[in-house]
Amino acid sequence: MIFSVEFIYIVMGIIGICCSLYTFSDKANPKRIQSGLFYFLYSITLLFGKVIPPFYIGLIVIVMVVIVGIGGLRKGEYGEAREQEREIRRKRLGSWLFLPALLIPVGTVIGSKVFDKVKIGSKQLLDPSNPTLVALGLACIIAIIAALLLTKSTPKTAVKESRRLLEAVGWAVVLPQLLATLGTIFTKAGVGTVVSDVVTKVIPENSLIWVVIVFCIGMALFTMIMGNAFAAFPVMAAGIAIPFLITKFDANPNQIAAISMFAGYCGTLMTPMAANFNIVPAALLDLKNKNHVIRVQVPTALFVLAFNIVLMYFLIK
Repeated sequence: MIFSVEFIYIVMGIIGICCSLYTFSDKANPKRIQSGLFYFLYSITLLFGKVIPPFYIGLIVIVMVVIVGIGGLRKGEYGEAREQEREIRRKRLGSWLFLPALLIPVGTVIGSKVFDKVKIGSKQLLDPSNPTLVALGLACIIAIIAALLLTKSTPKTAVKESRRLLEAVGWAVVLPQLLATLGTIFTKAGVGTVVSDVVTKVIPENSLIWVVIVFCIGMALFTMIMGNAFAAFPVMAAGIAIPFLITKFDANPNQIAAISMFAGYCGTLMTPMAANFNIVPAALLDLKNKNHVIRVQVPTALFVLAFNIVLMYFLIK
């Protein structure tokens, strides 16, 4: 293939290395060595994660955890333009400011739906194992280039802004990767079996409504703990969906999978563990209350969760 998932990780790793070098040299940051080391190690896992043995990746993660645990992460000085200068640029560019942001979703959709099967010679253009992720990465690269051309800035500015956002997110930047493995670990540890045993002892097995309620709420709660509905699904599917809803009540597996993920997303809206949904937007918008995004989303999440419970019940019934 021409553009692989590994290529996207390498680009991210290179940007991360550059950001860490700026952090190391930032004398305004009282913890510049520890902070720079954290982002440097994180970038190493992106750059060489495919060739570094898992044991050593684990050691790197432990060092990163120690850095965070001892309070080693601090924000630095970024040399941002003054408010007045930013306002002048905003008025000059007008609605064109939205172009780079729009290029990301548009480019991702076009790339994943139009170019996913395209070949150049004998090589696949996008990684067939995950064309959407590769398309997203390429769309981000295109958006960065468009932003540089639009604002007449240099790549150095892009790296500095990347560093500012990276440090704004802080330790939460590693959550998506850590949480991606959590569901598998929980399933291997037999958590699904424990959940099934608890359900058998606590609620009436022949009560469809109670099984549905526990399943949907359980999906939301496990997602809140893990920060990822994909991590929660294997646990809840093994514990409740398969033995009860599908086997006992003859539910449609496709319907159960779709609605249960939707219920899990309700939990995503209500947890800081979902860093890319709730922590990152707060950082990008410079909100004083970092949990404001979550507070605004909770009523909608609860309403949608209740709707999922009702929908699943009547579809099975």
